Amino acid sequence: MQTRLLTLESADWAAPGSDPAWIEAVEDGQVLYFPRLSFALSPGEQALLGPALLQPGVRNISLDAAGQLKGVAGEAPVQAQARALIERFAAQSLQLVHTLFPKYQGQLRLAPTSLRPVGVSNRRQSWRADDRRLHVDAFPSRPNRGERILRVFSNINPHGQPRVWRIGEPFGDVARRFLPVARRYSPLQARLLRALGVTKSLRSEYDHLMLQLHDLMKADAGYQAEAPQQTMEFPPGSTWVCFSDQTVHAAMSGQHMIERTFHLPVASQYNREASPLAILTRLAGHPLI
Repeated sequence: MQTRLLTLESADWAAPGSDPAWIEAVEDGQVLYFPRLSFALSPGEQALLGPALLQPGVRNISLDAAGQLKGVAGEAPVQAQARALIERFAAQSLQLVHTLFPKYQGQLRLAPTSLRPVGVSNRRQSWRADDRRLHVDAFPSRPNRGERILRVFSNINPHGQPRVWRIGEPFGDVARRFLPVARRYSPLQARLLRALGVTKSLRSEYDHLMLQLHDLMKADAGYQAEAPQQTMEFPPGSTWVCFSDQTVHAAMSGQHMIERTFHLPVASQYNREASPLAILTRLAGHPLI
């Protein structure tokens, strides 16, 4: 498989510049990789990292767009230190996205920033929730009607451990493979799920198909083993950017990562025809939202 990774050597969060080729790559589902773009931590912040920072039963620490911090165990000084770290990454990642994609400025809906101090391989979860399996992001309770999921990741591991991903084939290839076996969309079921509070809003046919792709990919052991893919080790001090609703990916191992999520309307893309919504609409032959 041809690589789905584009490497950029910038080491400055404010000055990577912008290039039509980079934009086209990301909107095609490729990963922008910055091997020298480090999110620097102070010695005190490095000492803060560890599973003990998490409240019991919590997977990640998050800071939402309203400034609410969740998941941190510890007294006020620890809370303040964790907040400052995450706020700094949130600001730097927004600066990076604005620089890389000038058209997105003013169009992004800010989502939580998360600190993930637990090792990926230590998680125990169902196959559907297991992100070590190739998938695209889609969320059962939060229909988004085609809105994009743009993410900035940095490996902040203080012990030299890489974050290992598998990166899969183009989204269109996945859709052509699995749409023929996807369950049909039921408007009645969508209304029932909303009435019962299972979904926060009405699940569109687009949302239904994205969930089908997510689940069919993860459930297919043959696909996981044999699908076109590459393994990438993101070392500490590196950063990467992708649309996680379009980039086929699996997080295989690693500990101590920080990530910020942005949502983008399809209409605000440089090329809306490259979006999952446009691809699925063309394949289905009718509107999906």
